[in-house]
Amino acid sequence: MKENALLVPDIREEFAGKIAVVTGGGSGIGRAIAARYAAAGGKVIVIGRREEPLQETVRLITDAGGSADYISCDVRDAQGMADAINSVVEREGRIDALVNNAAGNFIVPGEDLSPNGWKAVIDIVLNGTFYATHAAAQHMLAAGSGSILNVIASYAWHGHPGTVHSAAAKGGIVAMTRTLAVEWAARGVRVNCIAPGPTETEGAGAALWGTESAREKVLSGVPAGRFASPAEIAESANYLLSPRADYVTGEVMVVDGGQWLGKSVYTDERVKA
Repeated sequence: MKENALLVPDIREEFAGKIAVVTGGGSGIGRAIAARYAAAGGKVIVIGRREEPLQETVRLITDAGGSADYISCDVRDAQGMADAINSVVEREGRIDALVNNAAGNFIVPGEDLSPNGWKAVIDIVLNGTFYATHAAAQHMLAAGSGSILNVIASYAWHGHPGTVHSAAAKGGIVAMTRTLAVEWAARGVRVNCIAPGPTETEGAGAALWGTESAREKVLSGVPAGRFASPAEIAESANYLLSPRADYVTGEVMVVDGGQWLGKSVYTDERVKA
């Protein structure tokens, strides 16, 4: 070991020569994770249903000097996802990282949720995550290395009114993550989750805090007193994808400014928050 081996590593090129696939990479957190991976020297392929936002992600990354491409594909299509992942490996020769970020959500009381609404979210969030993971794992396990990161939310374990479909799907992803982490750890493939808190993205804002009063109510429950930026979530996500986290698998990293912990904080004038 070199004398200074424990100094903080230079992470500017830590993904040089590496290939990552990011589903739901056309906007928000997915776009930010893709951009951060490319900024560290990796090539990113973003996947989603609509070409225009995917093209915009690729343009933003390449304009910044990074390397990116896109594939238009619906994560609910198992064969389509397998074909997309296989085409990445055929073209690039490898896949080192997969980020399952594609999601669908809307607020609805459980008694008003239709079977179609339930199925739509389960298909995107839970089934889509498995389809992409299953396809990527074929190559990662054969290579003896790889990192898979699933983007979830803390209500997967503490619950939240109006999100029974999404919470059930994301709770299933936690179980999937931990099961596969145990299965694949000795074969060089890591599987983790990241659970972002309230983040300033167009999609989440419209779906979860569409009014100013709703926004203020959400913010009042965040001990840090602010929303996260997509770049902050991407920084934590890319740590979990990197060699710096090689001994981390089956974990859920919560990046929410203390929001879910703050649910247990009672109000007392003697304590200044």
